Amino acid sequence: MVCMVSRTGRHLQRYDNLGRRQVVGCIPYRYKSSSDGTMTDDLEVLVISSQKCQKMMFPKGGWELDESREEAALRESLEEAGVRGNVECELGKWDFISKSHGTFYEGYMFPLLVKEELDFWPEQNLRQRTWMNVKEARDVCQHWWMKEALDILVERLNSLKQQNEQNYPNICSDLVAKISSL
Repeated sequence: MVCMVSRTGRHLQRYDNLGRRQVVGCIPYRYKSSSDGTMTDDLEVLVISSQKCQKMMFPKGGWELDESREEAALRESLEEAGVRGNVECELGKWDFISKSHGTFYEGYMFPLLVKEELDFWPEQNLRQRTWMNVKEARDVCQHWWMKEALDILVERLNSLKQQNEQNYPNICSDLVAKISSL
């Protein structure tokens, strides 16, 4: 068993030239498997509870000096949600004010295609994690900027799906069936 702990402290924290703390988050997602083991088109996203209360959100935290934004997204998803996967192209950058601290932040969001869900992770005793569909996630997510990132992700995935269906109408369903059977 590997011992994992969350990073703590702000000594490596990044701030922009206006003094705003820089944070990075991700939207962990997967496609639901059907009862026969094949992949369906149902998109699920993983939301987590905040540490201090039961408000739901996507994993996010400070971007530190010794890591890229993508590395920070991977770290936060592991620490807070207990998932590993592939970080995809950035969804965007948002400026927002923390409701609890009243301070300005600069936040970046990435999609994370989940490949592994861990049984044990650093913040498992502090947070709940829940897979849900996009509509449910939009309803429970407490941050407007994370909802915008979710909308961008859904639009991007739908666009990619349409492109694949147009370019490879018969190959796509055959390929998905083959991948699912592995």
